[in-house]
Amino acid sequence: MRNAFETYHPVVNFAFFCMVIGMGIFLIHPVFLGVGTLGALTYGIISAGKSAAKFSLCFLLPVVAVVTVVNPLVNHRGNTVLFYTEYSQITLEATVYGLLAGLMIASVMMWFYCYNRVMTSDKFIYLFGRIIPATSLVFSMVLRFVPNFRSRIRKVSDAQKCAGGAAGDTGLKSRLRRGARIMSAMFTWSLENSIDTADSMKARGYGIEGRTSFSIFKMESRDVTVFIIMGAGCAAVLAGIAAGSCSVEFYPDIIMAPLDGWGIAAYAAYGIICFMPAIIQIGEAASWKRSQLKN
Repeated sequence: MRNAFETYHPVVNFAFFCMVIGMGIFLIHPVFLGVGTLGALTYGIISAGKSAAKFSLCFLLPVVAVVTVVNPLVNHRGNTVLFYTEYSQITLEATVYGLLAGLMIASVMMWFYCYNRVMTSDKFIYLFGRIIPATSLVFSMVLRFVPNFRSRIRKVSDAQKCAGGAAGDTGLKSRLRRGARIMSAMFTWSLENSIDTADSMKARGYGIEGRTSFSIFKMESRDVTVFIIMGAGCAAVLAGIAAGSCSVEFYPDIIMAPLDGWGIAAYAAYGIICFMPAIIQIGEAASWKRSQLKN
């Protein structure tokens, strides 16, 4: 089944990622980080499947482990000493803070991973093409450059293997020579592609005053509804923070604000925001099943 959240208006997609990434960076809180990490992993698996799970296990999990271990080794603040090493003391507060910092980094990276799959170049140009046309175009081209370059490297390498170019690659010197041939072909291909792109942009009137742009995006009632829900959720989170119900201190002791109505509302609102793509996906799946049963 398709990723339902991708079909929403670019304003909704961009606002969502701004919210979850911004709050994920600044809200160093156990509940917020736990909910945000679960939401990012859930949406990553929904949008990318096994590749997202592999990315989490092979890259994000080691990042969390390294930050969790390194922070108490360099930060000795805290009253609760777990044990002593030869050169320092390891405290519970520094360990917990390191774990939360690792979760913050992992969740933000996963959100950016999802962002790259949802916010395509045409969506980005639609949002910022009239405000910063040159910058938005360059940014979208840069985002496409790395995956395109990797894909072309694989094609050139496979073509050389089929032509027998890799038959004698047994030593380091021969491998370096083959790599140089691949890079030479890649640079030639990239230069030719840049010339074709420039000619195409000139033929389509890029930069001419009064030139209009075509887009297939249209704000619908569902987009407005989701945007309002996210805005209300963000307001509830900010209200909970302003009321002091979501505060936490790590040094010298871990002290969290007591749970009250403002805190519950803020945590629930943040959960709704982070799991919004999953909720939309579940609703899309249920709607699809109902349509199949009717038929």
